[in-house]
Amino acid sequence: MNFKYYNYTEEELQARIDAIIKKQSKSSDRRESLKTIFQSIDFTTLEAFDNAKKIEDFCAKAIDFQKNDIGISVPAICIYSPFVKQAKGLLKGTGIKVATVACCFPSGQMSFDLKKKEVQYCVEQGADEVDMVISRGTFLEGNYDEVYNEIQAIREICKLPVHLKVILETGELKTVANIRKASELAILAGADFIKTSTGKIAVNATPMAALIMCDTIKEYFEATGQMVGFKPAGGMSTIEDALTYYYIVKDVLGEKWLNKNYFRVGTSRLAGKVMEELV
Repeated sequence: MNFKYYNYTEEELQARIDAIIKKQSKSSDRRESLKTIFQSIDFTTLEAFDNAKKIEDFCAKAIDFQKNDIGISVPAICIYSPFVKQAKGLLKGTGIKVATVACCFPSGQMSFDLKKKEVQYCVEQGADEVDMVISRGTFLEGNYDEVYNEIQAIREICKLPVHLKVILETGELKTVANIRKASELAILAGADFIKTSTGKIAVNATPMAALIMCDTIKEYFEATGQMVGFKPAGGMSTIEDALTYYYIVKDVLGEKWLNKNYFRVGTSRLAGKVMEELV
């Protein structure tokens, strides 16, 4: 499909964001919103010092979150690929999925043949979800076909039921036009989700990037009837930050996106805070 020309200015986008937050904060039930957010959190550890013992403790924490009186759980954990098989065993029977990052996360700077081998390894280890980074350098050179072809090839490796989330790293794309174009490429190449960020750079998820991405998802849905998920990640330090992204998704895409199948939040630091407020 051909997407429409997207010519909102940053000022116009910010005005829309302000209006959305004002409207949704008044009309949305805070408790129900937080329950949805908690059930959308990809509980994540992606540190250089991760090891088998830390992953064991991390999985135990994810399981421990299920011991609440309101019957909710995080939908997935996200970890580096060497720990996928271990985590799958530890989480068996809990309903918690195992996601991993790929394509030379977070930089994307690796030969494509090696990226494909890395993703194949992730799938063979049992990953339920793969969060791949795009090649931002290639994109910023204007080599859009190459970026599209890479995503499409990774999609072929991540056959259903494995889900593919495509990380745009919007903080490096910077402009409205770039974020819009990258969103279009990822969706057309077969992404199940488009995701803002790796959480590893100075500028991660922003409401402006979220609005551009959700607008793109909406246009695609209206043209094809196919739903694509959205995941903001990185930079969320308060519950109000997470609520902002919830409000944007609710306002632009609607209630049917507000579940773990189409909305994920990359903010492990908030899981405990949200649960504390709920219980």
